Amino acid sequence: MIRHIVFFSAKNEADVMRIAEGLGMLADIPHSDFFEVGLNRKVDQIGTEVDVIVYAEFRDEAALAAYKAHPTYQACTAKVRPLREMRMAADFVSSKSGRPA
Repeated sequence: MIRHIVFFSAKNEADVMRIAEGLGMLADIPHSDFFEVGLNRKVDQIGTEVDVIVYAEFRDEAALAAYKAHPTYQACTAKVRPLREMRMAADFVSSKSGRPA
């Protein structure tokens, strides 16, 4: 399984919900086994730069590649990119499921 985590910060605080809603479009892409968008609670004492998080799980590299090639992904990027300041992504391979069986 591949875990895909992406962090976003907004250029303007007023756009945080617009970013989250735009990223919600990605849930319609059929290639992920699990997908969610969340707002950072900003309770960490060291850093609170992140506003919105995307977390998704994919069966394999092919599923992740298909997700990123989907037209909805491109539409989401066009909608969110102008609103965001920072985007940081990380993908890692895991043999464990993040959700209970």
